[in-house]
Amino acid sequence: MQISPRCYAVTGLGYSTPWCVNAGFIVGDGATLLVDAGANRLAAQTIHGYATAARPGNRLVLINTERHFDHMGGNGYFHSLGVPIWGHAGNVLKPEDFEREIAEFSAEIIDPARRALDEGKAFYAGTTLANPDHPIVADQDIEFGGRTVRVLLTPGHTLTNISVWLAEDGVLFTGDCLIRGYVPNLESGGPNEWKLWLQSLDRLDALPVKTLVTGHGLVSRGDEVRDCIYRVRATLIEALSRGRAPTGPGPA
Repeated sequence: MQISPRCYAVTGLGYSTPWCVNAGFIVGDGATLLVDAGANRLAAQTIHGYATAARPGNRLVLINTERHFDHMGGNGYFHSLGVPIWGHAGNVLKPEDFEREIAEFSAEIIDPARRALDEGKAFYAGTTLANPDHPIVADQDIEFGGRTVRVLLTPGHTLTNISVWLAEDGVLFTGDCLIRGYVPNLESGGPNEWKLWLQSLDRLDALPVKTLVTGHGLVSRGDEVRDCIYRVRATLIEALSRGRAPTGPGPA
């Protein structure tokens, strides 16, 4: 969907039940910046289709908001097209990480016969591993097609999380630094990471955001933006006070 004069959100891309994942893109003159690649080849093809339909002939640039597979599993498809890929310097996945991801995906299949046949591999058919080839180590501007986006380091969910801010449209893409409609995944870290996450939320809360594209959930506008930030912040504060993630094991 188009969410501003230059920005689009690609929402509801398939992932492990009950979650779906979001991506998006920003069009410029002669170039389009893709934000995240989805979990697999099919998601990447979907993003590619929307982006090329919105601005045919533009060269493509891709940026990953984090290292988890639901955001960079589709990198291999774009790599095969010669698309440059930006991402945090820590976004380095190995073949054994990919095998573990497939195994975990298959383990979530409810039907025992389908699980025994390892049908999780069907979701990743044709998917190949590719890491970013343009490392990001600090806040920076990326220029493309007459546009300038600000890339912000927003660690917490993982230490590799970044957000993409297009000030001229007031649009913010956050990956999983913000989640709407789901309980945020705190299990990737612990109290130290959660404290960093709170600092990242403070940075994002200071921006004059008109439209927010989170890693999962609906696109947020107006008062929904601050409400989304508030809810994630409240979850983190509660987790720190209890000493565990809301969905994690252990006594309350």
